[in-house]
Amino acid sequence: MSFARLALASLMLTFVCAMQAAAAVNIGFNYPQTGRYKDQGLQERLGAFMAMEEINQAGGIMGEPIELVIRNNSSDPKQGAANTAEMIDKYDAKMVFGGVSSAVAISSGEAARQRDRLYFGTLTYSNATTGSAGHTHMFREPYNAWMAAKAISKYLASQYAGQKFYYITADYTWGWSTEDSMRRFTDTMDKQAHPGVKTPFPRAYISDFRSALESAEASDADVLVMVLFGDDMVRALSMAYEMGIKDKMQVVVPNITLGMAQDVGPTIMEGVIGGAPWVWEVPYKYNYPRGIQFVEDFVSRYEMRPSSAAASAYSILYQYKEAVERAGTFNTSAVIRALEGYRYSLLKDEQEWRAFDHQNVQTVYVVKSKPREEVMKDPLGADYFEIVDTLDGNSAAKTLEEWQEERRAANKPTSL
Repeated sequence: MSFARLALASLMLTFVCAMQAAAAVNIGFNYPQTGRYKDQGLQERLGAFMAMEEINQAGGIMGEPIELVIRNNSSDPKQGAANTAEMIDKYDAKMVFGGVSSAVAISSGEAARQRDRLYFGTLTYSNATTGSAGHTHMFREPYNAWMAAKAISKYLASQYAGQKFYYITADYTWGWSTEDSMRRFTDTMDKQAHPGVKTPFPRAYISDFRSALESAEASDADVLVMVLFGDDMVRALSMAYEMGIKDKMQVVVPNITLGMAQDVGPTIMEGVIGGAPWVWEVPYKYNYPRGIQFVEDFVSRYEMRPSSAAASAYSILYQYKEAVERAGTFNTSAVIRALEGYRYSLLKDEQEWRAFDHQNVQTVYVVKSKPREEVMKDPLGADYFEIVDTLDGNSAAKTLEEWQEERRAANKPTSL
């Protein structure tokens, strides 16, 4: 080939690549890279990047490659909303997803709604996300506090019915709704009989957790419900172990992730009961081939097991892709219609994007942390969870009437 032709070919290739780059569809990714929930944010990032690369290798969305515009929300609601606004206003993000903190998801979702863009919540468990604060443009991929509490309480009723509970709760929207839901379904609404304490969020100190644990120990409760997440749960549970409280009380962590368990370690985690929308053991136990493939590809790529945070981010990108392709357009209203009422199976059994509230209705898993020797049999030292109970999504989720009651109590319309 002559030099002139080689130069022309090189120029044309550069032009085509530039056109492809310019044509990429931007999707906003709003997750915590710093702060108390940074470990869950990292798992979200790993799952999201894996999905993005797979989707692009398969031709993108309607033939267009996707690109993630990334921002750190630092678990700060104002920062999350500002990030969302910037990603849409400056980069024309067609959709934004992320969270961990429910307060961040709610504020970010509102910023997206104001700009006619979808927001998908990843780890956002507050009932308010798709309840009192829900709207047309918010879709929540994981379960909510109500669903988790209902499943966990079903299991606890068979083991600890009539016993005394004590609550240590993060003082923000997720903590409030999780404690309220747990109290409702465990019949522990009487706060004199079943006391509790709030810890500051997002800036709780070791002294806050120690004070809370001392109060729990003095209460002579049988069950300690720790409504804490991320680094807060890790610090408080480690301290409970050091104080000998874990030997005296059954510890329940309503929303638990693999990353949190690994940060605490198998010795301290043993026997802790919690809830999860997904753990990596699920597809193997119930033989879900696509879920097994996800786990094995994740391990091959990152040399670690995926958590529910990774699974949520991964699933969201695929669900958005499929909804756009069903709609035949990136138009927000059309994509919303394509999502509402849609049923699918990806990494577990059947899930549904429920039309009236945009809650993802799915099976809830109750897990109990295994003894250290069982955890460490896994080549990656990550086989933490025994699945001790399940509750199907329709039984776990709020009914339309219960959802409308929540909306009326918040002076919100009874439809989105």
